[in-house]
Amino acid sequence: MNMRCVLTTREDTLSTSFARETRYLNLLAVQNQTSPLILTFGAADPVGATGIQADLATFAAMGCHGLSVVTSLLIGDTARVEDAQIVDVDWVADQARVILEDMAVSAFKVGAVGSIENISAIAEIVSDYPDVPLILDPFTTALSSQEEEEDRLIAIRELLVPQTTLLLLSAGELTRLAETWREPVPGETLMLDAVRIIEMGCEYLFVTNTQTDLQEIANSLFDESGLVRQDAWQRLPGVFSGAGSTLSAAVAAMMANGLEIPEAISEAQEFTLAALANAQRLGMGKLVPDRYFWAREAEDPRTVN
Repeated sequence: MNMRCVLTTREDTLSTSFARETRYLNLLAVQNQTSPLILTFGAADPVGATGIQADLATFAAMGCHGLSVVTSLLIGDTARVEDAQIVDVDWVADQARVILEDMAVSAFKVGAVGSIENISAIAEIVSDYPDVPLILDPFTTALSSQEEEEDRLIAIRELLVPQTTLLLLSAGELTRLAETWREPVPGETLMLDAVRIIEMGCEYLFVTNTQTDLQEIANSLFDESGLVRQDAWQRLPGVFSGAGSTLSAAVAAMMANGLEIPEAISEAQEFTLAALANAQRLGMGKLVPDRYFWAREAEDPRTVN
């Protein structure tokens, strides 16, 4: 039977019923969209280890739908980033504004910002949505000069940090950010720097790699009351690209799904550790986390008939 006749012949009761059923099913598919939406700002990484691609994979793995604003384009492989092209600030702003006029998002994630102009534009955009949590993971690139990097960190500190719900930094990144407002001091400075970040308006600060033990790493969560929780994890062998991106994206997804920050931090660490434990060597450089490790687990042979 000709399919066109099946879908268009009014006299054919069976055909008309089928067509109506098809339209009805398509309508349900549209109306039943319930996945939390997360808008992420970041770099486009052709490897998919970091940046936008890593965020989208992590969001999807955790039941969220990712929306993306590209702030820069990378050239690189699994070993290194060779170059980056920063996206014009008007394009960054327009990408975000058009999306936000059409859809309601459950969370913002800000990663690599690309330029001071982009920082300003992103800060202005997120300020229009004060009830949407902002997860800030300001990836820093070795491609920029020391002076450019310092100026960018100052802009992040002044424009984005005060609006941030959760800021994620490695211990080394926290030190670099802290040096933009104080002279380096000897001794234990972690708590001093964490308190200063919180005083700037950031609700929570999550610092990774706060210990240098060769066998373990420690991650610490702070709020205005001080240390909220500290988790110690067995250090995994290998060198990874995208561990931080996976962690911050997982936290954003957990928060978009309604978890409180301390619980979101705990679940995100578990997810990231599993992704790293199942990391893949896609090329000749660093290992890439497998955000879909749960889909590739070997089937238990005892369950096979």
